[in-house]
Amino acid sequence: MSAYRFPIPASFFGMILGLAGLGNCWRTAARLWGVPGAVGETIMLITVASWALLLLAYLGKWIWARPQALAEFRHPVQCCFIGLVPVSTLLIALAIAPYAHEAAQTLFTMGAVGQLIFGIHRAGTLWMGDRDPADTTAAAYLPTVAGSFVTAIVAAALGSTSLGKLFFGAGMFSWLALESVVLRRLIEVAALPSALRPTMGIHFAPPVVACAAYLSITGGTPDLLAHALFGYGVFQGLVLVRLIPWLRAQAFAPSYWAYTFGTAACALAGLEFLERGLRGPIEWMAPALFVVANVVIGTVFVRTQWLLMRGKLLPVTSPVATPAGNDGARRPNRILSLPPGPSGEVLRAMASMDWDDYLRHEATAYRQLAEKPENVFGKKELLDLAAVCEEVANSIEDRLIGG
Repeated sequence: MSAYRFPIPASFFGMILGLAGLGNCWRTAARLWGVPGAVGETIMLITVASWALLLLAYLGKWIWARPQALAEFRHPVQCCFIGLVPVSTLLIALAIAPYAHEAAQTLFTMGAVGQLIFGIHRAGTLWMGDRDPADTTAAAYLPTVAGSFVTAIVAAALGSTSLGKLFFGAGMFSWLALESVVLRRLIEVAALPSALRPTMGIHFAPPVVACAAYLSITGGTPDLLAHALFGYGVFQGLVLVRLIPWLRAQAFAPSYWAYTFGTAACALAGLEFLERGLRGPIEWMAPALFVVANVVIGTVFVRTQWLLMRGKLLPVTSPVATPAGNDGARRPNRILSLPPGPSGEVLRAMASMDWDDYLRHEATAYRQLAEKPENVFGKKELLDLAAVCEEVANSIEDRLIGG
């Protein structure tokens, strides 16, 4: 059987979040400034078409490349991106609501239920512990925080403000609980490998998405909480600007879409402040943020199309099923052509190894050894070695899964 040709990672649904966010910005700008409404509707049309294609490809992955889909589902970092599937469905409901209200309601129900089920599953998994701190990234926000805030926004847009308030509460307190965990990992554990640094864009999103959600379930002039959320979000964005040289260690890849949803949400919140009658610094901040959102998302979109035209958008290797490991989980394997004979047997054994998992295990062992009082080696050297193992493991994983 030939390998499945479209093994898209769940993280690709982040494209929908960025595009839908930008389309919503243009819709708001059309009401506020009278810019051409066709621009926002065209962006929404592209968003809906992209979502449909991605959803078909992703469902195909579960049918024809199930071992790869299961490996993603069981991965401590990549699994969080699966939460983007129902979240993107919610945003599609928002996109089509002006044209097909009943269909939007159906998609909203599917997306809200889906994100709630997956969020409960992931939260329960985290509560059981036994997790390597190095596996904690801002992607942990996606199942519960992003899902709940987006549900609140779409619920309010469809007329269910009371339901939106419940989901806002779920998202708000989930974010506050996770924020300190993610920051502790960033500050006290080895630096994020370059392949995972685009997840910092997700760290930017919660305060500004929370602000947009809060504005959607409240009325009148924005209050202190709305200002506080927006202010913290702008601060997070400025920190990312300061980190650009460090973040660019990862060459452009589809993972750069992680920067787009927070960028769009920040611009949208600023526009909604103006629409609510707020005056002051927001009068120049909102247009500036709108321009920034268009430049950032437009650039990522164009460069993504360039990767697609060059045939470099999708993962270049296709995992196949291998025997279950000690934990019962089947793992992706590498397709290699190996010579016969004893040397080929050795190479086959090496090829069948899950090198990313092996290197992470070694990194954990080096950290544990570094913390032992009887350690005769240099603590710094062992921690450096652990960081190298993690970076190589994540580089391998990034090539295999395409995250």
